Amino acid sequence: MTPENRNLWIIASIAFVNALSFTILIPILYLYGRQFGLNDFETSLLFSMFSLAQFFATPVIGKLSDRFGRKPLLVISLAGTVIANLWAGAATAAWMLFCARILDGITGGNASVAQAVISDLTDESNRARGFGLFGAAFGLGFVLGPVISLLAQQVSLGAAFYASGAIAFLALILTVLFLPETLERRVRTNIFDLGLGTLVTGLFMPRVGILLIINLLLGTTFTMFTFAFQPYYLEVLGQNSQSLTVLFIVYGTLGVVMQTVGVPYLTQRFKLTRILFLALLVRSLSFVLMPIWPILAYFVIVTVIFSILSSLVQPIISTMISLNAKPEQQGVVLGLNASYLSVSNAIGPVLAGLMVRQTNPTTYGYPLYWAGVCTFLVLSVAIATRRRYAPAT
Repeated sequence: MTPENRNLWIIASIAFVNALSFTILIPILYLYGRQFGLNDFETSLLFSMFSLAQFFATPVIGKLSDRFGRKPLLVISLAGTVIANLWAGAATAAWMLFCARILDGITGGNASVAQAVISDLTDESNRARGFGLFGAAFGLGFVLGPVISLLAQQVSLGAAFYASGAIAFLALILTVLFLPETLERRVRTNIFDLGLGTLVTGLFMPRVGILLIINLLLGTTFTMFTFAFQPYYLEVLGQNSQSLTVLFIVYGTLGVVMQTVGVPYLTQRFKLTRILFLALLVRSLSFVLMPIWPILAYFVIVTVIFSILSSLVQPIISTMISLNAKPEQQGVVLGLNASYLSVSNAIGPVLAGLMVRQTNPTTYGYPLYWAGVCTFLVLSVAIATRRRYAPAT
């Protein structure tokens, strides 16, 4: 195995463990917020505060990783995740939970740094494979994370945060002991320039800005779904958190298969834009179809089809952003991409939270309908502007 391949597998392992830490929380965060007496809208803010903090912090982390190296920033951000999860698990009041989620958001930009490591290690011919491997590792975390969450729930919902913190600590150890520094050419800039200005200027970067806008819009529609998904499944379909966790395991398994087998197979035979358009078409149709009939078997079938192709979206967009950026800009542009996904994660749950009413469970389907319509509109924009961002490869 070449050093480059070995380092790719190391960063994939770190992504996997980091994903475990994150996905342990997905099935329980909504119910954990309700445990503190939060209503649906306040619970949506619990999701949004994390994402808003991540929005501002991620480009800073990406900028600093271009200047000081990938490894130090990975270490700092993972340490923050450990502390934040332990704090959330020990929370005795809602304000403590909010503060812990904000801290986790501030230090939660490590995905963009990990993607920058992949950019450091790959060239244009195998970058899609590198991002596919990263996505597969994250997807595998989506399989095993809910399993660990299911076990932790037998103790308490708060125990899931302790498990998440422990696994983030494992990712921290892997990074410190095994990941070499991959940045060969460091960008020397004003140390006080933390990259916040790029949150605006990045939108106008040739061939990159339009992809950031598309991803921002897609992230907003997707997080409308992710927030409404849990209460719809629990309140409308009458299921429990354990079966919800099992469903996440199924989604994660399908995502791993698509990102390990599907991405290499499809990218060798089709243009990246065509793969993206197909995945977005299926995503938009799935959103609209999900709430039409409140029947469990029907819902599971639609969401399984959705999970198969929707898992292609982020690896493909990340690949196109990386291919369109200069080598010395990889940390910045991938940080911007993660940052705009974070702000979409802040917007989507709030929009969904404003649409739903606890007294009328039928309203939990409204964000799904809107997510489908809006995703189709974004697909139309992506098709109309494809000449502005489509890579030559």
